[in-house]
Amino acid sequence: MRTYLSAMLVMALCTVSAMAADPSELTAMVEEGLAKNPELHAGQARWDMLREKAAQAGSLDDPMLMFKIQNALIKDPLAFDKEAMTGKVIGISQQIPFAGKRALARKAADQEAEAERWQFEERRIELTRMIKENYYRIYYVDQSLPIVARNIQVLDDLIRFTETMYGVGKALQQDVLKAQVERSKMEDMQIALRQQRRSLAAAFNSLLYRPAENDLPTVRNVTMAPLSASIDELANVAQEKRPLIKGLAAQVEKGKTSQALAQKEYYPDFNVAFEYMQRDPVMDEPGDDMYSLGVTFNLPINRQRRHAMVAEAMAETNMATQELNMLRNTIRQNIADSLARLERSRRMAELYQTAIIPQATGALDAAMAAYRVGKADFMNVLDSRMALFNYERQYFEAVTEHQMVLAQLEGVVGVTLPPVETPPSGDLNAGGGK
Repeated sequence: MRTYLSAMLVMALCTVSAMAADPSELTAMVEEGLAKNPELHAGQARWDMLREKAAQAGSLDDPMLMFKIQNALIKDPLAFDKEAMTGKVIGISQQIPFAGKRALARKAADQEAEAERWQFEERRIELTRMIKENYYRIYYVDQSLPIVARNIQVLDDLIRFTETMYGVGKALQQDVLKAQVERSKMEDMQIALRQQRRSLAAAFNSLLYRPAENDLPTVRNVTMAPLSASIDELANVAQEKRPLIKGLAAQVEKGKTSQALAQKEYYPDFNVAFEYMQRDPVMDEPGDDMYSLGVTFNLPINRQRRHAMVAEAMAETNMATQELNMLRNTIRQNIADSLARLERSRRMAELYQTAIIPQATGALDAAMAAYRVGKADFMNVLDSRMALFNYERQYFEAVTEHQMVLAQLEGVVGVTLPPVETPPSGDLNAGGGK
């Protein structure tokens, strides 16, 4: 029995040690999601829309062409040679905003498009984070299922052995029943994990814009990627790379431009018009042609409306500025929290790998040996087996948490964070475990 248990543990550890760091699979999935996700296509379309809208801003209105008959006689409306003042007129006019308005309008539209561009890039980072987090959740389930299956096998063998011992009077019936209860719990966990796997796979396929029912291969190639960087270093990277910071900075600049444009509303716009009138000769009148040239402009006397426009632009600038300050503070807080969680999960994984699991394996072997010679009761064996089972799962839970927090930190900073030192392997046997 002891030999069988040891063999099962060696098989489990060999399976774990077969894992290797191969980020190419996850990278390919992220690229697929970024290329196919419809939300990103919608964001790209909105950015394109605002860029084309910016191309229109600041342009002059179309000129107005005018035709009219002037001073015609009502009693003979088509007679142009009976009244000296009758004439046929053609004119053209152009609305011209006050100097600087068009340039400011174009600049504000460009800044709005720039802000949307960074919103689009922020959505790409958010999608990348979601794909990675889901991938690592699937990894945890895919590592837990074989552990549960192996534990069921061990419990089956333990139940048979205990039944044999009970048959010769060396074990209690409650020992058999207790082992059977633990096995039923394992089956329940197995069912729950399989359902969770299907749900996670459907969500993952949705992120990649695949059919929800598509099969997803077992995730095996995950290794912790440690990060040695200070809060200040990562905050500086975020300041330089985080799209949301750049988007809010563009919003601040747009607010300032809108404020300058609102100030221009205190000055009038102009309309320049030219008219040419053709006249026919009438009796002794030669019917000389005439022209008109004039400029009209609005009177910006509604000061209250213009004060409100300036105040609106100032409020927009202040809002974006405060949101930017709040974001920087939140980023720094999230970086500090993520670094602490990364350190904790890394240390926990190393502790399980190098100490707890090897020690639990030894404790199980010792309990089983003592049980065989009647120096320990069955509950010691069962408790040792279940403890080792929990430690194996908690190891993978720590690795998963580490990678998920790293993905979240990448979303906070705005870039993929490569490992800066040799990462520990995913081999539970590296720390001296059996």
